[in-house]
Amino acid sequence: MYRKMALAVAAPTLAVLLTGCGMIPGLPQGGGGEEKQTGAQGRQPVSAPAQQEPATQAPAQQETAPVQQDKVIASRKASDDGKELRADVIGLVRQGRTVTLNWNVVNLSKDDSWFLHNRMSTGTLNYTVDAVSLIDPVNAKRYRVARNGTGEDSQCVCSKTQGLQVKADGSASLYAVFGAPPPDVTKVNIEFPVLGVLTDVPIS
Repeated sequence: MYRKMALAVAAPTLAVLLTGCGMIPGLPQGGGGEEKQTGAQGRQPVSAPAQQEPATQAPAQQETAPVQQDKVIASRKASDDGKELRADVIGLVRQGRTVTLNWNVVNLSKDDSWFLHNRMSTGTLNYTVDAVSLIDPVNAKRYRVARNGTGEDSQCVCSKTQGLQVKADGSASLYAVFGAPPPDVTKVNIEFPVLGVLTDVPIS
């Protein structure tokens, strides 16, 4: 049985976090959280955030750019739906009580597009990357993506992915904001749905 820890509230980089009140200024109460883990790699959450209602009109498909030459601090190859993919972490930056993760998903296929849609979310109708998490293996804690509220209409502080396809030999740039681990934690593992786990990623 999991023993829940206190929520570690996160906000976008320029937001001022209110200590102990669990909210982002100007927004309803809510935020990301940390969970005590039973092992180094942790477990799945007990319950997923409420599913978002489908949009009344689907947005146009998002275009993806050719692969950019960003400075990569961690990388991992994986495959999904017959496509060869690569996750390139290009930033894990601490600012105050938040950490912002930036990464690229690269489609190594030469012929076919890869559709992201809800593959990195916590629900079927949830077109975001809110299932990505940070794992502190030393203190056995998992950090979830921050949210801007606690109600059913709350949204993650992360990339939206509805209609997003990564073209052959192209990439998509994504981000997510988390509550920051303690200052003495300088490396974490990053767990990506579909793409797997990247270990010992440095926090700058």
